[in-house]
Amino acid sequence: MPSFVLIIFASLFFPGIIIRTKSIASGRKGPEIFQPLKDIFRLLKKGAVYSKTSSIIFQIAPAIYFSSVLAAILVVPFGNHKGIISFEGDFLFFIYILALGKFFMIVSSLDTGSSFEGMGASREALYSMLAEPALFILIGCFAMMTGKISFADLFSSLHFGSYISYAIGVLGTYMLVMLAMVENSRMPVDDPKTHLELTMIHEVMILDNSGFDLGLILFTGNLKFAMYGALIANFFFGGFPIHIDILIFAATQIAFAIIIGLIESFMARFRMNHNPQFIFTLSSVALLIFIGILLMKNNLL
Repeated sequence: MPSFVLIIFASLFFPGIIIRTKSIASGRKGPEIFQPLKDIFRLLKKGAVYSKTSSIIFQIAPAIYFSSVLAAILVVPFGNHKGIISFEGDFLFFIYILALGKFFMIVSSLDTGSSFEGMGASREALYSMLAEPALFILIGCFAMMTGKISFADLFSSLHFGSYISYAIGVLGTYMLVMLAMVENSRMPVDDPKTHLELTMIHEVMILDNSGFDLGLILFTGNLKFAMYGALIANFFFGGFPIHIDILIFAATQIAFAIIIGLIESFMARFRMNHNPQFIFTLSSVALLIFIGILLMKNNLL
């Protein structure tokens, strides 16, 4: 239960911190920290407009996308506190419930009948397909390291006590940050501010969404960022009292948002044909973690 409440709370501030970081890095005054949240509330108060050529799929997809991320957050633990839902193999539920939401968003963009949105949908599907093995290998490695197969048991049993384990923790954190960037279609894989039709990915998929539906999609992106931040924060919990864990959680989320802002300020977007190579590299990093765990367990040979 603590993780669910804290993730919702962190999602309210997350995009504002990113935008403030980018504003400071570029020497601009920039909007206030709550401006992205105000924009979302403004959209949520409006009605949605639907094309006569689209079906019910287009109308329900944003709600399914939002619900899928909420369902995934239910299994995220908070230190020694289990998520609202916890069972053995819940990480499979976590991955595939997120995939379900992504699937409906891709299908809804195809449902518009626009070849432009279909182009973005095919790119998003490709990147998700390439990112999935990296996430599976990463969680599988930690499951092998701890001997646990549920999120709560896995993170509560995860202790770093050697140089190899520290390296594994750093690589795991790097992977979760990069996977969050890919899943949320942010730099360097995608640029949410671009309007060049040949380079748009996620933004082109939601061009036909408006009003309440668009607000729901934007808020879901904030939830996904905070959710990945909560997973990263679980690396740093070590049996502390809950008020210390809350401070660690807040510090991790703020640091995560600032890192994203800095990446988007000082890093250019990759060329489109380099994106698959970059995402596929994440699977190679996951394999390094796998080798590191074999070294820790003296099972490499």
